[in-house]
Amino acid sequence: MAYKRRQFLKTTSLSAISGLLLPSAILSNPIKKEKIRVLVWDERSDSEKEGYPNFLGNCIADQLKENPDFSVSSAGLDDKHQGLSDEVLDNTDVLIWWGHTKQDQISVKKGKEIVRRIQSGKLAFIALHSAHWSTPFVQCMYEITKLDLLKDSSVKEEDLSFVLPYKQFTQPKYDSRLTPYTIERKFPDGRKKLEVFLPYCCFPAVRNDGKPSTVKVLQPSHPIMKGLPTQFNIPQTEMYDEPFHVPKPDQLLFEESWATGEWFRSGMLWNLGAGKIFYFRPGHETYPVFKESSVMQIITNAVYWMAQ
Repeated sequence: MAYKRRQFLKTTSLSAISGLLLPSAILSNPIKKEKIRVLVWDERSDSEKEGYPNFLGNCIADQLKENPDFSVSSAGLDDKHQGLSDEVLDNTDVLIWWGHTKQDQISVKKGKEIVRRIQSGKLAFIALHSAHWSTPFVQCMYEITKLDLLKDSSVKEEDLSFVLPYKQFTQPKYDSRLTPYTIERKFPDGRKKLEVFLPYCCFPAVRNDGKPSTVKVLQPSHPIMKGLPTQFNIPQTEMYDEPFHVPKPDQLLFEESWATGEWFRSGMLWNLGAGKIFYFRPGHETYPVFKESSVMQIITNAVYWMAQ
């Protein structure tokens, strides 16, 4: 991560000259810790004002600003360069993303720029709730799908052809084949081609009735779960139901369930190159989910861990 590299370079450069240039009084003082640079990005749709009068992203940012270890800013579609200029991204360690009704206003090109930063370890990415259809998250899932296939040394990138979901923002049915998947064709000369059906990055059912959910922690020793009980409730939230059409996560931190029988893999982690991606499902713009202490504890823990 950029945060870790900044710490290393600052420590190394001071150590290299300490015996030559710095007086002992200065050397005895500890090096000031660099703050983790957090950007909370929010599409800022009017519907958010029902639960968050000053927008959902600002609500999250204001709470994170209370942490002295963080340097927090917020941005949105209505900002210059949609709040995602190279300068802004180059000065961000952890990008937290909220999107819902305006996902298509972020270009694929911008999404791929964010993916490249994640892969290089310059950026970590947290996708909140309906950001499962955000351009950066979708492009991350597409890239992970490709890289998973290329782990097989017999597969070459030129052997792959990619098939997008039938229509952008298409919701699969319960009986839809789980994506991503591949269909292999072999030729007499030994060549093979793989048709790769990319993930929908969605799920077959959603219910916005504000019923409570129960969160079961599966990895209590993981740093993102620090300070949380093994099970807790979210009083009001929107329901998503499995199966979630995404590549298999590297780690599954917790599952969420509803009294009516639905369940969801609500805390999922992927590694992408030198970077990390965290999908965090709980939330909705009309319910005060991001004012819950347990929810904000998870986001805070995630910022610390992902910036390492």
